[in-house]
Amino acid sequence: MKLLLDTHILLWSAGDPERIPESTRNLLLDSQTELYFSAASLWEIAIKRGMNRSDFSVDPHVLRRELLDNEYEELPITGEHAIFTESLPQIHKDPFDRILVAQATIEGITLVTADTIVQKYPGPIMPVTLSK
Repeated sequence: MKLLLDTHILLWSAGDPERIPESTRNLLLDSQTELYFSAASLWEIAIKRGMNRSDFSVDPHVLRRELLDNEYEELPITGEHAIFTESLPQIHKDPFDRILVAQATIEGITLVTADTIVQKYPGPIMPVTLSK
């Protein structure tokens, strides 16, 4: 199974894995699972870190290196991904989330997300329900 982690799942898996439900963590740790991260997530982290957002305090350089060292595959943003966002329903206005949905759809990779708005998109989306 190929999984693309949305930005928050990516951050949590790297620094706060207990926030992710055990069933999802087990899937992420399964040796048969191919894990992907998007250049869009690094871009989002860099921008929001620069805005001093406390939930984006990780250094994107360090995160990228750690992800690659842990055999995650980096998914670049292509023109095809960017153009595809135009055809997506206007469910979510966040351009980072929209590009992740486009990438997952075009590449046939399941997007793992806890964002209930992103979960409304058709396509390969795996919802993660966080405990309260």
